Amino acid sequence: MIRQSLAIIEYLDETYTEGPPLLPVTARARARVRGIALSIACDIHPLGNLRVQQYLEHEFKANEAQRQNWTKHWIEAGFDALEAMLVGNPGTGAFCEGDAPSMADICLVPQVYNARRFNLDMAKYPTLARIDSACRELNAFRDAAPECQVDAPRETAA
Repeated sequence: MIRQSLAIIEYLDETYTEGPPLLPVTARARARVRGIALSIACDIHPLGNLRVQQYLEHEFKANEAQRQNWTKHWIEAGFDALEAMLVGNPGTGAFCEGDAPSMADICLVPQVYNARRFNLDMAKYPTLARIDSACRELNAFRDAAPECQVDAPRETAA
């Protein structure tokens, strides 16, 4: 069993080599992609997890609005840092690094999805929004969207 998303992504990248690589060729670009991915996976993502939300509720008696505000605050703090990391950087292209999706983009798209769940105004983050949009144009990202999964809740007709 392989645990943790980034380890799984790297395993898949190294094992299934017929697809496009998820890490760039140069060491510097690979380090940048890993840094972006880790910023999302370690600094932003965990704070919106269900177990964190439940802890806030049970230990601090935070209501739904307080939990939403708390989570939105930390997503904004992380997105402020990511936007600054990406905007104007010569490595940033159509995607987080260059003009092909990478492990960084794989981490970014679900976090933007999550940010929208918490009503975060993406207009503050034009680079992140542009990259997210470019990713969602690709079949692999569209097919991976939560609403496209077989176990996704379906609306029932009234």
